[in-house]
Amino acid sequence: MKPLILGNGLLGSEIRKQTAWRCLDRSEFDIKKDLRLYTDSDDWQDSDIVINCIGYTKTYDDNYRENWDINYKAVSDLIKFCNESEKRLVQISTDYLYTGSIENATEEDLPVPVATWYGYTKLLADGLVQLQCNDYLICRGTHKPYPFPYEVAWTNQIGNFDYVNVIAKLIIKLIEGDATGLYNVGTEKKSMYELAQRTKRVKGVTCPMCIVPKNVTMNASKLNKFL
Repeated sequence: MKPLILGNGLLGSEIRKQTAWRCLDRSEFDIKKDLRLYTDSDDWQDSDIVINCIGYTKTYDDNYRENWDINYKAVSDLIKFCNESEKRLVQISTDYLYTGSIENATEEDLPVPVATWYGYTKLLADGLVQLQCNDYLICRGTHKPYPFPYEVAWTNQIGNFDYVNVIAKLIIKLIEGDATGLYNVGTEKKSMYELAQRTKRVKGVTCPMCIVPKNVTMNASKLNKFL
C-alpha cells in the first residue's frame, strides 16, 4: 500500500502520525487550484490510495464559495484523477449529514444535512463519489482534538463522535483492510459533554444556536462487523 494523505490538519496529521504515510501540507498542495499542477509528481503517481482529509470546516460560515470550491468542486477533480489513474479515493465526510435523519441512522438511511453550506456541499460530494468514482471509501464521522480544548461542552448534542486519535485509528483499519463503499465511523453514543469529561473538567451547557445539530447519532454496526 502507498497511501497519499491530502491535508495536514487535525485528522490528516493524526493519520500520518499513526502510519508514517506521505502527507501533503498546504505548502505542497492547494486544493483550490488546478489538480493537474500537482499530479505529475512522484507523490501522486506512486500512490495507490488518495486520502482526502481537506475540507472547509467552518461549519456555520455563510461563505458558500469556499464551501463549494473545497468541499465539492475539488472532490470532483479528485474523482476524475483517481478514475484515470486507477487509484482508490478515500473521502472524509461528516456525521452532520444525519442531522435530519432518524436516530442511529445506518448507511442506508436518508442523510438530511444541517441547513448550512457546509452540510449541503459535503452531501453533494458524497453523492458524487458514489455516482462517479470507480473505487472509493467514504467515512462519515466527527473527530475532536485530544484533549478537549474548550472550557464548556454541549450536554444536548448527541452522536458517535470521538477524539481524533480514536477516529483516525478506525479509518486506518478500514483502509488497511481494503474496505470500499460507505461507512459510518464512530464509537458508542455519547454527548459532547460526556466526551469532554474524559480528558478535562468542563462546564456543561446547552447548544446556544438552533442551527447546531443536536442529534447526529449513527449506527456503526457495519464498521464493527468489518473490524
